[in-house]
Amino acid sequence: MASLPPEFFGDPAAVVARNLIGATLLVDGIGGIIVESEAYARDDPASHSFGGETARNASMFGPPGHAYVYRSYGIHWCLNVVCGEQAGSAVLIRALAPEVGIEAMRERRRLTDVRLLCAGPGRLCEALAITRAHDGLRLDREPFSLAAPAANPDVVVGPRIGIARGVETPWRFGFAGSPFLSRPFRSSPLEPHVPRGTDHASRR
Repeated sequence: MASLPPEFFGDPAAVVARNLIGATLLVDGIGGIIVESEAYARDDPASHSFGGETARNASMFGPPGHAYVYRSYGIHWCLNVVCGEQAGSAVLIRALAPEVGIEAMRERRRLTDVRLLCAGPGRLCEALAITRAHDGLRLDREPFSLAAPAANPDVVVGPRIGIARGVETPWRFGFAGSPFLSRPFRSSPLEPHVPRGTDHASRR
């Protein structure tokens, strides 16, 4: 599998979020195919970076291609990919289709249903054993591996979920027809305002 080039992460968050669908994410050799993501930009009221840099969100203002990991509601860890030309942009990885290390994921999640192992950002991080210790790490070095999609998948797009502001922004992306999504989409396939990055696609 071809690794994503560094310039991939320099695109705007919505483009990176769309282009990550179908990519393979592994942590210590365990993971699968990214099937759902959400984009957050610096000027987005739903973004952690909207109010400026803090100790919690400092990694969002760091170099693209690094991880931003935060705890949601004091319970679940969530993994984001830092990206964009503007500091403070990131993509939340919402769901994976488990491919490698499924038995380890089942043990960590204490369940057997493969569809529920990584269907949601908190479940995903528990299955991959992602914690705050991963915050700020490069995604092109161990323990991470992030490889380009093997093919160009059909992508659906819709409003983001689980937020109170910016709820109408259509920056949630999913692998069309995947049974591993955290929640079904109610929209049509990808629309023109968030095109796939053709330059990066040609490198894959």
